Amino acid sequence: MKSSKMLPLVASDPWLEPYSHAIQGRYDYFLSVEKRLTGESGCLSDFATGYLYFGLHHTPDGWIFREWAPNATAIFMIGDFSAWEKSLEYQLSKLENDVWEIKLPEKALKHLQLYKLVVEWEGGFGERIPAWSKRVVQDEHTKIFSAQVWNPENPFQFKVDKFVPDTKPLLIYECHIGMSSPEEKVSTYEEFRINILPRIARDGYNCIQIMAIQEHPYYGSFGYHVSSFFAPSSRFGTPDDLKRLIDQAHEIGIAVIMDIVHSHAVKNEVEGLGRFDGTPYQYFHGGNRREHPAWDSLCFDYAKPAVLHFLLSNCKYWLDEFKFDGFRFDGVTSMLYRSHGLGEDFSGYSSYYNLNQDGDAICYLTLANKLIHEVNPNAITVAEEVSGIPGLAAKINDGGFGFDYRMAMGIPDFWIKYIKEVKDEEWKAGHIFWELTNRRADEKTISYAESHDQALVGDKTIIFRLIDADMYWHMQRGDENFRVVRGVALHKMIRLITATTINGGYLNFMGNEFGHPEWIDFPREGNGWSYKYARRQWNLVDNQNFIYYGLGEFDRAMIETITSVKAFNETPIIKLWDNEGDQIIAYQRDKMVFVFNFNGTKSFADYGILAESGSYKVILNTDNPVFEGHGLIDESIEHFTCKGPGDMPGKEWLKLYIPARTAFVLKKQ
Repeated sequence: MKSSKMLPLVASDPWLEPYSHAIQGRYDYFLSVEKRLTGESGCLSDFATGYLYFGLHHTPDGWIFREWAPNATAIFMIGDFSAWEKSLEYQLSKLENDVWEIKLPEKALKHLQLYKLVVEWEGGFGERIPAWSKRVVQDEHTKIFSAQVWNPENPFQFKVDKFVPDTKPLLIYECHIGMSSPEEKVSTYEEFRINILPRIARDGYNCIQIMAIQEHPYYGSFGYHVSSFFAPSSRFGTPDDLKRLIDQAHEIGIAVIMDIVHSHAVKNEVEGLGRFDGTPYQYFHGGNRREHPAWDSLCFDYAKPAVLHFLLSNCKYWLDEFKFDGFRFDGVTSMLYRSHGLGEDFSGYSSYYNLNQDGDAICYLTLANKLIHEVNPNAITVAEEVSGIPGLAAKINDGGFGFDYRMAMGIPDFWIKYIKEVKDEEWKAGHIFWELTNRRADEKTISYAESHDQALVGDKTIIFRLIDADMYWHMQRGDENFRVVRGVALHKMIRLITATTINGGYLNFMGNEFGHPEWIDFPREGNGWSYKYARRQWNLVDNQNFIYYGLGEFDRAMIETITSVKAFNETPIIKLWDNEGDQIIAYQRDKMVFVFNFNGTKSFADYGILAESGSYKVILNTDNPVFEGHGLIDESIEHFTCKGPGDMPGKEWLKLYIPARTAFVLKKQ
């Protein structure tokens, strides 16, 4: 199935014309694979139903269990119902297409019983957790994982059937259930629902992105070494607890997306998919492509129809069974390139079309995006991708990959570099503005100053880079020193200019909105298995005697300012002023004017900025004492434009007092 017409992605960007054949070929390959998978129905949603067929299911006649294992010679279910011994009563039969099946009477299994498989192959055997398990638990004492029968008498019923998320703009609160408690422990879905969800709603975010949902053997992996792709992590509670959390989020207007990991899988063989049927290549590449050279994990072979079926079914499962509103796809760069992006500089367009690309992985991502939006047209998909490949967040029919958004991963890297390497007096406001707005016009991005990546042990959050150890001694009101005052001022300015230059959405990681003081370090051997740094200290932001309180209040006011304009992210960004020497930048969106003075020593009186004629009032000010500022701006003053030299049609001079290291937002009256 080929088209002779130039794809819109290429037509909109002349720099892509030399690679039009590669882009067309990529699109044609997607169409051919889609046709092969869906047959006459042409419906990916009908294809991606493996979770309804494989795994353990309760039926009117009892129980049925199925597994795909091409290399197996025999499979047995074992569990506490069989004293963990093989029995002919629990032996599976082989059907067509390498599928194994067993039917059991009602009395054979009970809710909460534990089970595994014993898979045999020529020359060996091993215990395995079923690939399609929907519930996996870890024994508190032995630390051994097992599948669990999940068939509650009164399963959770959703109150909200159809939820339409507010995505204009998308304001994401990235979070981790386990580390959301102030206590040194693993927190739960229920505790998050009761204690943290109201905070997120009060702060004004309209979407939560939950990490570490898919079951993973090692807690410290942050959920990125997945073992059981269909099982919500039992560390945090039951599947019904997760459903209740999502349902309540929907009730208060908050979308819920999950951090889905389809870029690789944990190497574990008993808990995971590694050598599930005795072969190294059932789900993964064979040979030197099997293991990820940097992540100590296994790489899926996206060319295999069975792998596509598994992963696409996984996407639909989370949408269908739990009513997630979409996904943030982890590690997309690693998927796109045979080199996994390692050692690549991606310095030009040729870097994206040099035969280093994994066409099968690209096809899978395109299929996944089509499926997800087929299942739920309002779904949200976000790509974590750093190379900048064109078309990632463009429509599939235009020649793109079909993501709704791409992460603007260059922005946090820029802020880290700027804070580390550039002296305050050399900060160039215009350069900052350019870095934040330099993006493809046809793709929406999620902008962020920092995410969980910058909070991990070994790295530093923005607040820690700015203030460092003084955070431990001078974050009480009235006890600030110069480093704290500077750091707090820049923390607000950095977040404000990042959040108000978005073209798609904005993301914040849990706790960073108020400058959480310490890094994230999950319990491990190197720290004595401590939970001290795998938690969030909400008491800091709740205490009005601490500066954290003011930072939290500023973040709330900033989000409120953004949401006060309908579809804020779609309003044009018009640069009004850029003075490198003064370190001042001003820009307009809708009726709002954003003014930033990054100068650390100079305040300016009667500073003129050309703006639309009229009157303006300050609606947000980083220097407000409520936000730990000095209160140097009189916010009650109404500012009127006036004529002067250099006037332009419809524009006059807006004369302002702009204190050093301050930003504020004016609204035209």
